[in-house]
Amino acid sequence: MKLTLAYSSCPNDTYAFHAMVHNLVDCEGLTFDVSLKDVEQLNLDAAKGEYDICKLSYHAFFLISHKYAMLRTGSALGYGNGPLLVGKKGSNLFLPSGESNFDLLQSQKIAIPGKNTTASLLLKIIFPSIANVESMIFSNIEKEILNQKYIAGVLIHEGRFTYKQKGLQLIADLGLEWQQISKLPIPLGGIAVSKSLDNRVAHKVERVLKRSIEFANNNPTISRKYVGNFAQEMENEVLEKHIKMFVNKYTLQIGEEGEKAVYELYKHALSIYPQLTATDNLFIL
Repeated sequence: MKLTLAYSSCPNDTYAFHAMVHNLVDCEGLTFDVSLKDVEQLNLDAAKGEYDICKLSYHAFFLISHKYAMLRTGSALGYGNGPLLVGKKGSNLFLPSGESNFDLLQSQKIAIPGKNTTASLLLKIIFPSIANVESMIFSNIEKEILNQKYIAGVLIHEGRFTYKQKGLQLIADLGLEWQQISKLPIPLGGIAVSKSLDNRVAHKVERVLKRSIEFANNNPTISRKYVGNFAQEMENEVLEKHIKMFVNKYTLQIGEEGEKAVYELYKHALSIYPQLTATDNLFIL
């Protein structure tokens, strides 16, 4: 059975999916038609129901949970790995004390890595008064802040490891802010399956993905070339930190705490989007 599968080129995704898309583990008769895209493009495509299996920001998933259900394997979820709100070091955004000028921050345009990303949802939760935002490819945000096109921006993925050496300064760690509010890890993204799939197939996909992640954990050098093909501009040290941070115990099995975190974030999304209909079943049954 061939299924359409879409995920991002970020190291945690290519690391997780490498073995299953190359048939290095038991795929239980499944084959995959694979697409790799920017996370926000995945969010937009999934809203149109384009894939059987898709990596989604949890923010985007909440908005289309009538079309997709989340697997309990494959999530990027944890402590201390959330998006960062940053500005250019030395800019007038920062007061002589080192604190941020929030009046200025709220009056200027902020760059975000897509309106449907979890980074965007966290910005809405933590700083509800910031409304003037503009979406762009996540990898361009650092450059646009440094060029002073935007006074600040929200970084995801490898940006959290490199922003200081690029000349940027932290305004707020949105993940840590979330942890202080919720006392829970931050659910960034997960692997969703179309509700048009038979439930038995959905569970088969989950088992295969778990095997694929376990294979990568047990054979990191085998997966390295595939990961490196899509992370050519990322230094090996940053690549290793990225995988270690975003592929963790919750990725193999989200667990009770992880599910609790997802539903807590969902509760906040419901308060922001009153048109959403609440559900108790975000995950595959």
